[in-house]
Amino acid sequence: MATTDGSPEGIDTSLFITVSGPPGCGATTLCERLADAMGCPYVSGGDIFRELADDRDMNLNQLTAKADGSDEIDRALDQRLQQIAEKWGMANKPFILESRLAGWLAGDRADLRIWLDAPEDVRLERIDDRIETEAEMRVREVSEAGRYQSYYEIDIADQTFYDLQINTARWSKRGVFSIVRTAIEEYDPETDEGAFRTPEMDP
Repeated sequence: MATTDGSPEGIDTSLFITVSGPPGCGATTLCERLADAMGCPYVSGGDIFRELADDRDMNLNQLTAKADGSDEIDRALDQRLQQIAEKWGMANKPFILESRLAGWLAGDRADLRIWLDAPEDVRLERIDDRIETEAEMRVREVSEAGRYQSYYEIDIADQTFYDLQINTARWSKRGVFSIVRTAIEEYDPETDEGAFRTPEMDP
């Protein structure tokens, strides 16, 4: 549903939601629309990564190169995201956290964990207008998966604990939002028989 000006109608909820997925999955689009409808803050791992680059007087390419050669950057990023998750997990207020590891980092503090994906050719077309090239995207995905496995023994392909998994190539942006909106509005803690548990991380 939408208001007369085209913006999504408000969602009355206090859920802490995580959104994760590979580049081009549609996470930013969904999070921006959700944050608007829920009237809540939205923090992305990309924003925190840019903050880390600014803190170190580096550009994104320089920081990415450093992250490939050392665990310092990844751990600093994950620690900040985990601190944010801890803060909002106790707040009983609506909040959205988006990053590849958001579901892992938030763990059982999150009320709803979402994984978005789409076939590689669709995702590549979506990032075509970004600075990142096709080769860079593929290298980054492989590099990140290796680092997650090395640092935390996390298999990023393990999506068993996500509450909702959506192939965003099958629906429009509005359709994806409607699916998530329904999941949020139909969620009732009184009838919730339990989420899959997420192993604790120690960045």
